[in-house]
Amino acid sequence: MPERLYTIGFTGKSAEAFFETLRSAGAARLLDVRLKNTSQLAGFTKRDDLSYLLRALLGMGYAHLPELAPTEELMSRYKADKDWEAYARDFAALLAERGVEITLDLALFEPRAVLLCSEPGAERCHRSLVAAYLKDRLWPDLEIQHL
Repeated sequence: MPERLYTIGFTGKSAEAFFETLRSAGAARLLDVRLKNTSQLAGFTKRDDLSYLLRALLGMGYAHLPELAPTEELMSRYKADKDWEAYARDFAALLAERGVEITLDLALFEPRAVLLCSEPGAERCHRSLVAAYLKDRLWPDLEIQHL
């Protein structure tokens, strides 16, 4: 069981700030929970570039976990109505429907994993919902730290 789970967003961060934040935290593996991770808008966090940079700069592992991402439909609805409570409820239901606490490779979370999404802050980002869901379903003593 992991003791701590980090989360981080990249929007508004320089590559230097992003990688130094990960280094300072001592994160060992980045778990990419974005639905789309190959867009030009992702800059230095495009999937293949990010995997290389993490390995070369920090010796960190990388895994893309699309099962922890919202669906296109869910994202579109939230972008249209901005109803965070409905989004959070529907996203938690989606994670439960997917049975992620059963199907995930839990070894990916050891020893110090960090969930990545694009939002600068965790307060209105699904990565905070993923972390809370995993804490609730798997690891009640888990400490969640948003970087």
